[in-house]
Amino acid sequence: QVQLVESGGGLVQSGGSLRLSCAASIRIFGIYAMGWYRQAPGKQRELVAAITSGGSTNYADSVKGRFTISRDNAKTTVSLQMNSLKPEDPAVYYCNLAVGALDAWGQGTLVTVTS
Repeated sequence: QVQLVESGGGLVQSGGSLRLSCAASIRIFGIYAMGWYRQAPGKQRELVAAITSGGSTNYADSVKGRFTISRDNAKTTVSLQMNSLKPEDPAVYYCNLAVGALDAWGQGTLVTVTS
């Protein structure tokens, strides 16, 4: 069973930065692609950023140039550095690992941006 635990959310002013982390309890973490999603109130969950086992990344257009996803296979963690946060970024951010029949989610971490 995979467990994902997010941390790092909080309250930040518009234009500020936060760094989210997700710790994964899974063997051979390095072979899995990982993703960060977010869900704002009344909206569908959306993909924010993803990183493959080889380190290739992709981002939602709305966060390109502001957010950076990275992974540390030795520590079995994936992080999301969020800079220049905007009023449209507040949401619960979730870490995800999905491969085959496995689709694991963390409990989420709340990001709030004040103007």
